[in-house]
Amino acid sequence: MKTKEIYLAGGCFWGTEHFFKQIEGVIETEVGFANGNTENPTYKEVYTDQTGYAETVLVKYDPEVASLKFLLQMFFKAIDPTSLNKQGHDEGTRYRTGVYYTDEADLATINEVFADEQKHYDEPLAVEKLPLKNFYTAEEYHQDYLDKNPDGYCHLPLELFKFAKQAKDKMQ
Repeated sequence: MKTKEIYLAGGCFWGTEHFFKQIEGVIETEVGFANGNTENPTYKEVYTDQTGYAETVLVKYDPEVASLKFLLQMFFKAIDPTSLNKQGHDEGTRYRTGVYYTDEADLATINEVFADEQKHYDEPLAVEKLPLKNFYTAEEYHQDYLDKNPDGYCHLPLELFKFAKQAKDKMQ
């Protein structure tokens, strides 16, 4: 099986990771910090909003089951794309939204989905769209957080997880 990857910042990475884990075709997820200015940041350092990092989820997926277009459409259902540095009750630059890519060939699809989403809003989207500069894995206790802590904090509504579990890519 050939897998692809995309890095998605959707506010607090606990809920964003759990959301994507529900989607058929997502093979693996990992939470961490993307596109910041220091080496090997810790959660405590990122939390200060002084490192430039965004809480981000690495999503590895099977493109035969879930296309990038579908995953990005799902991403937009889990965020408020017009909110700058804030998702739910979480505020700060670490909670900004973004799509970070490693394959330049993905940019056409990313641009297409962004353009389609923009049609739904009068104000500009506040979602970054950038090549991945760097990514550092977060501490182990952050990985699969909501699986380990089912009653843990999450800015996303539970219904969204059920929606993700039932969603199917109609494949282009």
